[in-house]
Amino acid sequence: MHSTEQALSIAVDIGGTFTDISLLDRSSGQVWRAKTPSVPSDPSEAFLNGIRLALADAGAPASKLQQVLHGTTVATNMILEDKGARTALVTTRGFRHVLAIGRQDIPRKANLYTWVKPERPVPASRIIEIDERIAPGGGVERALDEASVERAAEAIASMDVEAVAVCLLHAFANPAHERRAAEILRQRLPHLAVTTSVDVLRVVREYERSLTTVLNATVMPGVTTYVGRLEQRLEDEAVSAPLLLMQSNGGVAGAPAIRQAPALTALSGPAAGVVGARAIAAACGIDDLITVDIGGTSADICLIKGGHIGLTQNGKVGEWPLPLPMVDMVTIGAGGGSIAAVEDGALSVGPRSAGARPGPAAYGHGGQQATVTDAHVVLGHLPSKLLGGRMALDVEAARRVVAESVASPLGLDIEEAARGILAIVDNHMVGAVRVVSVERGHDPRQFTLVPFGGAGPLHGCALAELLGISRIMIAPAPGVLCADGLLAADLKAEFSRTLPRAGAIDTTMANAVFGELEAQALDWFEQEGVADEKRRVQRVALLRYHGQGGEIAIRWVDGVEALEAAFADEHRALYGFTLDAAIELVTLRVEASGLTAAAPIGIIEDGDKVEAYDEATVHLSSGEARVPLVDRAGLGAGATFSGPMILTQLDTTTFVAPGWTGHVHETGALILSREGAAR
Repeated sequence: MHSTEQALSIAVDIGGTFTDISLLDRSSGQVWRAKTPSVPSDPSEAFLNGIRLALADAGAPASKLQQVLHGTTVATNMILEDKGARTALVTTRGFRHVLAIGRQDIPRKANLYTWVKPERPVPASRIIEIDERIAPGGGVERALDEASVERAAEAIASMDVEAVAVCLLHAFANPAHERRAAEILRQRLPHLAVTTSVDVLRVVREYERSLTTVLNATVMPGVTTYVGRLEQRLEDEAVSAPLLLMQSNGGVAGAPAIRQAPALTALSGPAAGVVGARAIAAACGIDDLITVDIGGTSADICLIKGGHIGLTQNGKVGEWPLPLPMVDMVTIGAGGGSIAAVEDGALSVGPRSAGARPGPAAYGHGGQQATVTDAHVVLGHLPSKLLGGRMALDVEAARRVVAESVASPLGLDIEEAARGILAIVDNHMVGAVRVVSVERGHDPRQFTLVPFGGAGPLHGCALAELLGISRIMIAPAPGVLCADGLLAADLKAEFSRTLPRAGAIDTTMANAVFGELEAQALDWFEQEGVADEKRRVQRVALLRYHGQGGEIAIRWVDGVEALEAAFADEHRALYGFTLDAAIELVTLRVEASGLTAAAPIGIIEDGDKVEAYDEATVHLSSGEARVPLVDRAGLGAGATFSGPMILTQLDTTTFVAPGWTGHVHETGALILSREGAAR
């Protein structure tokens, strides 16, 4: 029998290959974890399967759950795969082609002469103009012609669409016309999802604001249906706990907020992992870290300085800018399922992935293409069984596909081909690490590398050596760290307002706008049921030099001189210089947080024994070697070891390369150090 004092929270993170689950008793700190294959055709099935597995391990009924947290890639995948709802856009007369025009830049890796502008999410044929005009300062230049909105509704009714986005010129300065137009459209088109820019992104820049509103509309029907299905499954399981979903900003929000702005969940899964990594690193006394989350389809890289997770409003999902506040990270198509192929005599790895089905050939689900996971199997980096023995690997299948797809076309032996696959994918990830570090004024050698995800600890030592990093931290459960991060995430929301005109910092005017934004935050706190003592509000200013096209976010401090000094310091850190130009205030933002009870980080028992339960043949660059296999669960705090070694556990496998030593921290985290490296 379990005590009624249990306070059970469960977190479910659905990835491209596996679904990870963490069940926490907040009263005792005990954690139960589970991992189950994802079900791409119905993600909610894996969601429920995972919950049942974790509850069975804990011996607790579903009715005991007090909180259900979820990280989902539904919105992200719909955007990336262009599988969202067909959408119409309503805009101000004369601005029908804002999406088509876009920006004058091209992707940084694209060829200037061959790049073709991608097809927009909403073609001009589904964009309808209405008569109205708001001035930049918020004044009404032309009153809203409601008859033109009625005509727009009639036109949309004849289209084969499921959603409508409303984005009117300068609505961020005065939302009256946009709200009224949306009201009429909802009355006339009750069967369609209608979203407005002021409910999604109330800031300047017509292209980005229009695109974000459109993307929000395209994912709204799918996310709403998905969330509804989850709530129904939870109800069927007798779960009355609230469902909270992860957002891109590193916080969670309730289902009603996500239904209104589902685009907030784009890139939410990686954000949860970063939150979890920071919590474990802080318990180990580490404040400066670079996280590398390597899953089945992608690698997500983030830099944390001084324990602070940076947010950006310059994020992208696929080819589209999505300027919603999100954890500042770089995502590339490099994961365990990334496909290796030889084309025109050259080996490439990713971004195509084998996904959950058929997956790598070694998983035994019919995969016929060589993947990064298959390369690890060929080199002996993985044990013969995964998921605590529930999943056997097909070594011969892995060797066959690597031989046929890579070794034979390149005239290499199988092991050389496998090392080539890993070398390419590792260098792809190193390039992404340099984007978040070197390109932003940080020396990666001064940071601790934190690899996680199902495949992260297999690549940690190789990545660190390529970057010159001498310390690695492996979390206690790196394969389910995104789920653990959900348990550590606070409730979060942002409320922004672009000023009618950019100009010198006016603290009186700014305080008035902040007051309005904080009133919105108060309403949000009430909606989410956040207790007074758990509420936190942070004021942020977006500043720029006169003539610049982008802003830098600075935490608000009292006094114009102090704000300008903080901006100059941040500009110098990012770009290496400051300008002798006027500093302008562009946008104000209030970041609201509802603090979650800190997820307790367990302390493991002391123990210095490091005993191998078996040996594996590993193909190192220096030759073949017999390497000990060690069950990580048997390591106590203070235990030390050295590579080469393979540490196995339910959710991942850690490969400790030659030249690396390690010790076990009291939290259960592994701290690896490169022999002879100075820190």
